[in-house]
Amino acid sequence: MDIIFLREVRADTVIGVYDWERKAAQTIEIDLEIGIPSDTPCHSDNIGDTIHYGVVVEKLRQSLQEQHFLLLEALAEHIAKMVREEFGAPWVRVAVTKLGILPGVKRVGVQIERGHRPH
Repeated sequence: MDIIFLREVRADTVIGVYDWERKAAQTIEIDLEIGIPSDTPCHSDNIGDTIHYGVVVEKLRQSLQEQHFLLLEALAEHIAKMVREEFGAPWVRVAVTKLGILPGVKRVGVQIERGHRPH
């Protein structure tokens, strides 16, 4: 399987279970690995034959402005579902990270995989 990856995508959203977290948007970091449905783009060299990562990032940021979550797990699931349903990815790995949210902890996050990845 060919995989598109996006590392350290930054986006602002309201997330968290505590009242102080829900008062203002915070910057989160997202890492994505997206399985491409076929190897066609490797041969065609045509953007229409692959998943356009610029559009993925645009839709992701738009979605995070419109929807808010309590848990990182729910946010990661939302992202995975969006990528699989809207872009036809057979497999996706999503890591979502809060930056500097706890004293003495640089990053807190969750990583999930959804779909089937051939071996």
